[in-house]
Amino acid sequence: MPKVAAELGPLDVKRLAHPGEKSNVMVPVGGVAGLYLQLTPKGGRTWILRMQVGGRRRDIGLGGYPSVTLAQAREKAREARDKVERGVDPVEERKAAKARLIMARRKGMLFSDAVDKALAAKLDAFRNEKHRAQWRSTLDRYAMPELGALPVGEIDTAAVLRCLQPIWATKTETAVRLRGRIEAVLSWATVAGHRAGDNPARWAGNLKELLPAASKVAKEGNHPALQMDDAPAWIADLRKREGFPARALEFLTLTAARSGEVRGATWDEIDLAKALWIVPASRMKMQREHRVPLTVEAVDLLKALPRLDGTSLVFPGVKGGPLSDMTLSMLMRRLHTAAVERGGTGYLDRVSKRPAVPHGLRSTFRDWAAERTQYPGDMAEVALAHRINNVVEAAYRRGDMIEKRRRMMADWADFMSGRALGGNVVRLG
Repeated sequence: MPKVAAELGPLDVKRLAHPGEKSNVMVPVGGVAGLYLQLTPKGGRTWILRMQVGGRRRDIGLGGYPSVTLAQAREKAREARDKVERGVDPVEERKAAKARLIMARRKGMLFSDAVDKALAAKLDAFRNEKHRAQWRSTLDRYAMPELGALPVGEIDTAAVLRCLQPIWATKTETAVRLRGRIEAVLSWATVAGHRAGDNPARWAGNLKELLPAASKVAKEGNHPALQMDDAPAWIADLRKREGFPARALEFLTLTAARSGEVRGATWDEIDLAKALWIVPASRMKMQREHRVPLTVEAVDLLKALPRLDGTSLVFPGVKGGPLSDMTLSMLMRRLHTAAVERGGTGYLDRVSKRPAVPHGLRSTFRDWAAERTQYPGDMAEVALAHRINNVVEAAYRRGDMIEKRRRMMADWADFMSGRALGGNVVRLG
């Protein structure tokens, strides 16, 4: 008959000491068969339940002493024995619980973190550092505002669509690349165990059913532009909106600048006293410095803006970084929707009948200059920072063109606001 261990009390357990040997010592404490206090040479004390499980001897850890008291250790030992009698292996059960916890934590990885990991994994696949930077830049600009703070396991097709739809028709090539890059990040996350199920960014059998083919969209041509006759009503609606996105879109309109130039504008680029905005070559598409004369309206807009601590951006986003292109696109979409809800047709491109987008405002400006003013076409091209002939470029560099453009931009501001036409503006009809 097996020897029954003497039942030790709390004081007995407290007085137990390692005998000085080099190995661990197991001291039976009684009360529950197989319950021991393991003593280590360095003074460690751990509760161990030793028993047969499925024909194999198992040493089941029950916690350390004194965090787990004698009474608690005996209770845990009884529970473990009950599980074994029901056919449950406590050790395997614990391993499974730990695996579930690890999986849950992995599924909690944010998309922004997954981008970093996926980029690191794909490092060898990039031809050069520039390609890697472009890959990351696309995700930062168009995916992060919507997906960055989401756990990868919670990203669904609807979330991916919120990234793609604002630019699918206007920046189709970029949108196609963005979809592929989101798919690649989520594919890495799935293989790495951070999410499960189908990839919500895949094209076949998924987004293909929800978005028009890129080849068909690309044939539609130019960015949807605001119709000139709608301009005064549109900017009046815009000026009723508050916040940095609305002011950024208004400033974009008054300057005929590109979205990225406005969203990245910093206060050190702007001279309010001279009513001049100088965009450095590093931020321009043509890699040439671009000088923009500021109208009275543009200067007043800038003077009214709050300057936030910790950022030099003129139009910062919620977290202090640049506004996203999607933010401005969605604002224009909301202006269109609100106009429709009031019973109107909204703000649609004359040809494509699609809602106007921020980049299309530059087309509106160019159409206005060509059709309703006597300003030279080259001057409008300079205002848009397009590549032009050398003669006009030389005049622009001398500085005389900047003052001529100042008058043109003032007339443009008057036109947008529905005010009286200037001497260089042609009244039609």
